Amino acid sequence: MAFVHLHVHSEFSLLDGACRIGRLAARAKELGQTALAITDHGVMYGVIDFYRAAKAEGIKPIIGCEIYVAPRTIADRVHGVDNDARHLVLLCENETGYRNLSYLVSMGFLQGFYGKPRVDLALLRQHSEGLIALSACLAGEIPRRLRAGDYDGAKAYALELSGIFGPEHFYLELQDHGIPEQREVNRGLISRARTVSCRMCCCASRPARRSTTRTACALRRRSST
Repeated sequence: MAFVHLHVHSEFSLLDGACRIGRLAARAKELGQTALAITDHGVMYGVIDFYRAAKAEGIKPIIGCEIYVAPRTIADRVHGVDNDARHLVLLCENETGYRNLSYLVSMGFLQGFYGKPRVDLALLRQHSEGLIALSACLAGEIPRRLRAGDYDGAKAYALELSGIFGPEHFYLELQDHGIPEQREVNRGLISRARTVSCRMCCCASRPARRSTTRTACALRRRSST
């Protein structure tokens, strides 16, 4: 079954990513992959180098970012509440999506910065066109609510994101790095996908070099039946 890495951190994800962009593209080609994404934390510093490296290897570059979403709004700055931003993966579907993602990341620094560059749901509603959203890792809002036992809240937030990006542009992201909490969250995500008819994708966040990690990510279309 063909797959593509959609959740990838390069050396531009400070204190998290160790993948060198050139090596990433070359390795993807070596493995026979036809596309590859970049989703660094809160920044797009590496996207030009990534685009050129992927094109040089004959790989389709998918530009993205794992953004930080404020728990409330970007205007709120109360320590212990608003400094714990939630993760959300955004991928560009087209040029409009690239422009919107560039704007969101810039606004995260210019107006939403509080410990990290943050956006909020209001900004996402205004600049969602051309973007595909993944619910992200354990630090995403939906996994957080599932871990807290707030299943109705997780369902409500999934419906909200589906409404912002559209049902065909929002995916619940499953991950399994051998962490017990992830398996617990995965069960909740699968259950929520059934109740709200959300699509799912299987990812393994790739922050490390090939010698220290095994990863795969694939989109899976899920019908409402």
